[in-house]
Amino acid sequence: MTQIFTEVGDAIPVTIIKVGPCQVTNIKSVATHGYNAIQIGYQEISKTKINKPQLGHLEKISIRPLKYLKEYKLSDPKSFKLGQIINTKDFREGQFIDITGKSIGKGFAGNQKRNHFRRGPMTHGSKNHREPGSIGQSTTPGRVFPGKKMAGRLGGTQITISNLKILKIDEDENLLIVKGSVPGKPGNLLSIKTTKRL
Repeated sequence: MTQIFTEVGDAIPVTIIKVGPCQVTNIKSVATHGYNAIQIGYQEISKTKINKPQLGHLEKISIRPLKYLKEYKLSDPKSFKLGQIINTKDFREGQFIDITGKSIGKGFAGNQKRNHFRRGPMTHGSKNHREPGSIGQSTTPGRVFPGKKMAGRLGGTQITISNLKILKIDEDENLLIVKGSVPGKPGNLLSIKTTKRL
């Protein structure tokens, strides 16, 4: 993340994202697979770093080994061709996008940090400062209901941030400059879709 300044001097927080180049590695249709989608691949790697089924799939269509493969469902896959390159030229300034990625993992966290619970009293001999307190009823129902908010692992899950505006595009370096923050740490792998605005 960084910031850019407008002509009137306002500072806008932005994220700079390296986009592709990605290649279309498979086109699926209702006739062949039961649904419409394209599969795209990213980041070339050595043949020794990829398993044989994936290697055979890519060699069959004469594409070099790619580390990441992901499918995107769409209504009209006929507008794409096998081996087609997808990069910043497929976006435009002012467009709104949804970005999906894995959020930062924060390890095991208690109820105050994970679920925003209030703490217990700090004085008058209280020993319940950050403890969860009662978690259920007595004989009836005699168990804890599933989904009870308790301490546990926080973060490290797939999340989507919607309606992020593209402020600038650098086609030479394949960079998108997007207003706001995106999921995960620097270097995180992201999935970008155009927003379906109502």
